[in-house]
Amino acid sequence: MQLVHYFQRVSTHEFLNKLGRLLRENKLAKIIEIIVVFLLAFLIIVTFKSNEASNLVYNQVVIWLANIVMLSIVFIGIKLRGEGLSQFGFSFKKITWRIGFKIFFQSIIVFILALSGFIIGSIIMANIIGIPESSDMGSYNYLKDNLGMLLLTLFGTYIVASFGEEVIYRAFLINRISELGLSSKTGKIIAVVISAVVFGLAHYTWGLMGIVQTGFMGLALGFCYLKLKKRIWVLILAHAYMDTILMLQLYLS
Repeated sequence: MQLVHYFQRVSTHEFLNKLGRLLRENKLAKIIEIIVVFLLAFLIIVTFKSNEASNLVYNQVVIWLANIVMLSIVFIGIKLRGEGLSQFGFSFKKITWRIGFKIFFQSIIVFILALSGFIIGSIIMANIIGIPESSDMGSYNYLKDNLGMLLLTLFGTYIVASFGEEVIYRAFLINRISELGLSSKTGKIIAVVISAVVFGLAHYTWGLMGIVQTGFMGLALGFCYLKLKKRIWVLILAHAYMDTILMLQLYLS
């Protein structure tokens, strides 16, 4: 019996090693990984999201769950490859006051650039369709004048959106697309553009205006990711500033 278990462990170990090697070296495997990450999230949202207007909090939890599943697959992929989080730009070194101030300053600059991208998207759409359509933010109606839900939502948003979206749409997507023979300067620009388009489409519930706005915001964040040599923490902080402002607006509206 112990011998059977031994061979089962060896077989599993070999399978995981082969899978990791495929993810590192095979372009088709990389494409399948990208598809799986987004397809599973889409299926979770389509399957479990409620169409009833009263299930606002429930629908928000479903979206969070989808993002957590995406993050899990991304980190499993890193583990299978035998890579570290530094490949995505994560650094866990001791932070001095000087480094902390530099990170904060850079995050403010990235925040301004991302916000500028959002505004540029608004201006472009205003010139194309005339009067901008209103974004559908109905799923956040539960925040109005509810401080407890605001704090809880901010906590979840920082993990799922501020952290999760930067890992998925910037670190994961840009790096994986670049590995598909797009490692040159032009290739990386293409990777940033594709990631921005996907990021915009992921916000389809905000309407056409929201897709373009977040698309241009994603474009700015993507270029900042490359310009800052993948310092992902800077982007996560900048994203957190934007999420905080949005949630406060919805709370006070």
